[in-house]
Amino acid sequence: MMQNIGRYLDVRSLVHGAFAVLMCMSLISSLSMRYGHADVPIADTADAIQPLGVGARAPRFVVATVTHESFEFDPQNLERPVILLAFRGGWCPFCNMYLAEMRDVIPEIHSLGVDVLFLSGDRAELLFASLKNETRQDIEGLNYTILSDANAQAAIALGIAFKASDRTLARCAANGDDIADSAMVKHGVLPVPSVFAIDKQGIIQFAYTNPDFRVRLPADELLAVAREIAAE
Repeated sequence: MMQNIGRYLDVRSLVHGAFAVLMCMSLISSLSMRYGHADVPIADTADAIQPLGVGARAPRFVVATVTHESFEFDPQNLERPVILLAFRGGWCPFCNMYLAEMRDVIPEIHSLGVDVLFLSGDRAELLFASLKNETRQDIEGLNYTILSDANAQAAIALGIAFKASDRTLARCAANGDDIADSAMVKHGVLPVPSVFAIDKQGIIQFAYTNPDFRVRLPADELLAVAREIAAE
């Protein structure tokens, strides 16, 4: 009988041990998603992404400023609502057009008490340099905060990262685009251009993604979103 009890305890210990391992693996996976670790699986195509949606807590991630300083986005310590706009990089003509279009609404969004952060896949020193001259002129003096997500932390954590195709890389090389040390080269990752509006409690109140990088959220709709989260 004592032998049977011993076997029972051994089996019970094994079950508990296996359960603990599964819990640890689940926790590690959860933290990876939250903090944007590069080992989180990345979608094969833009159509296959699974972005965070309305009601989800925004993830914490670390990106870089134009001067290579670390910039931590912590949804648990927000002083103001935030709008995150992710774009592919300054090499993308549609991204340039979109940034230029935002010049008409960014000042008003700031005046509402809402912060706007642009997330680029470019390396830090190219955040402005890679933009077209016309775009730089359009946004000059508008207090644009463009941050480098060259390590793909934000894109992965937000669920908008997908694998850059060889065709895209070849096209950038043929165009002479400076994409060295970008998320596309370092991690083989591109973000689907996206917009996330986050309230002061760190909860996503609006999310927009479109696998077709040529289609972006219009500026007037972005302003309407800003008014909504500013009023909460």
